[in-house]
Amino acid sequence: MPSGFSPAFSVVVPCYNEQEVLPIFHQRLSAVMEGIGAPWEVVYVNDGSRDQTLAGMYALAEQDGRVSVVNLSRNFGKEIALTAGLDHARGTRGIIVIDADLQDPPEVIADLVTAWTDDVDTVYARRNTREGESISKRLTAWMFYRVMKRLGNKVVIPPDTGDFRLMSRRLVDSLLLLRERHRFMKGLFAWVGFPSRAVLYDRAPRSAGKSSFNYWSLWNFALEGITSFSVLPLQLSTYMGLGISILAVCYGIWIVGCTLLFGNRVAGYPSLMAVILFLGGIQLMTVGLIGEYVGRIFNETKKRPLYLVEAYRPAQEKERTPEA
Repeated sequence: MPSGFSPAFSVVVPCYNEQEVLPIFHQRLSAVMEGIGAPWEVVYVNDGSRDQTLAGMYALAEQDGRVSVVNLSRNFGKEIALTAGLDHARGTRGIIVIDADLQDPPEVIADLVTAWTDDVDTVYARRNTREGESISKRLTAWMFYRVMKRLGNKVVIPPDTGDFRLMSRRLVDSLLLLRERHRFMKGLFAWVGFPSRAVLYDRAPRSAGKSSFNYWSLWNFALEGITSFSVLPLQLSTYMGLGISILAVCYGIWIVGCTLLFGNRVAGYPSLMAVILFLGGIQLMTVGLIGEYVGRIFNETKKRPLYLVEAYRPAQEKERTPEA
């Protein structure tokens, strides 16, 4: 990395198929950051986009010397792409994380900086409204944050809060010490601790393009968060097994008592099958749950790098080139 350029702020933007919205986003971001009045850079991370997102990033870098481009060798997922951006961020005072889809308005960054004081290491943007999202998505998001609050194992994840935030340099340095492969960044932000403050904002509809997060992706994302920061599901499976064992013993005593009092009857096949299928389902579910944790242990023991960089173009210390 060039040693001559030490921006005060770095803006980290992970991107996947954002060619339509990227120029608009950069224009709005530049206006906000120039208004702050401190040296800055933006780190665009291309997470294996299949459209012209990478070409758009290089075009912005040609126009604006404050643009850094990190091109990953393939799609590693948003959490890894965000980590790659933080690894390459050179901001000496603060690092801002934001998505490029304009659902998180860049203009809110000014509010984050205003709320940032010496005794606060994180200013996170908390959603006041969620425009452009279906009722089902709002409901599942509401449920997810409340469940995580109860399963967090002393790690309190602020509700209705995404990755959009401003962090101090010392917090980011601490965060980058955590190199686990299965990364749930919202949980990692909360795990490192340090004083924090919330800023409310209204989330806008997606400006262009289509979100890569469908309900299946969101389900896997929620599963990642729950299993990364809590062993309560394993504890619940233990309690469930204990409870079912007690019910089975009681049922066995009842069967023995009925046999002694009324004799042995062949009838009861449906109830027997119901019990067998119920217990079999519980066992398979528990084995699958254990498998989720074992799979994570397996991936951690391989010690593979989080990501591979195909190309890195750092920002240069110069102003934006005026457009003709």
